[in-house]
Amino acid sequence: MRYARLLLIPVALSSGLFSDLAAQPPDSTAPLKPLRVLALQGETHHVQGIDTDGVHLWVTAVDRPTRKGYLFEFALKDGRLERSVETQDGVRYHPGGIATDENSIWVPVAEYRSSSTSVIQQRSKRTLEVLFQFSVPDHIGCLAVTPEFIVGGNWDSRDFYVWDRKGTLIRKVTSETANGYQDLKFASGSIVASGLLKGRKGAIDWLELPSLRLIRRIPVGNTDRGEPLTREGMTFFDGHLWLLPEDSPSRLFVFSLD
Repeated sequence: MRYARLLLIPVALSSGLFSDLAAQPPDSTAPLKPLRVLALQGETHHVQGIDTDGVHLWVTAVDRPTRKGYLFEFALKDGRLERSVETQDGVRYHPGGIATDENSIWVPVAEYRSSSTSVIQQRSKRTLEVLFQFSVPDHIGCLAVTPEFIVGGNWDSRDFYVWDRKGTLIRKVTSETANGYQDLKFASGSIVASGLLKGRKGAIDWLELPSLRLIRRIPVGNTDRGEPLTREGMTFFDGHLWLLPEDSPSRLFVFSLD
């Protein structure tokens, strides 16, 4: 079996998450083979975001021909589909990059066009039902959840929005990173963001809070199908980087950066 390789090039690394990479020369590359490649069983359409608790993998996806969005729950043990729910809300059927907290899964669902509208859904991990949602007058394509705030990026993350956890807008910030983020996560006090640079070059960025200023970047390689590893879903859990770059048939790539 041919494996994807994660191409790591440390840029402006600082202490904290994955700080071991800082010991490498700045112009070196360190290709890593994945610890695991898991084929997801079932139709995943056009995948969007992911998150995990180490037992389950939650995946959002959109099926444009039927104008439906989905939240899937897969078993990490074998890739089996355990549950799924539709996420569309009227004309809004495009779910984006997701984030979880202790009991909830936060899902942005937008119209399938830029400069449109979205709802941010808080769904129960236990039932997958909507517990709470609020509206946003823009296409929100990804989000991260901190203990106090929700940080969202619009179409290609040209702008960031920061809300409190009740949906009140605190501020809007123009992104200066030129990275079209697809998935965001809150980790070690920073926002970790994965997406595509010009020329479909994949990269993972660390953004300082609260400024959302770029503080480090790691370019990444492609899968053996030619897809950038950061094309769609990304999360961190238990010292591992998890990436879901491919539409159906989708494969989950798990890397250790210890």
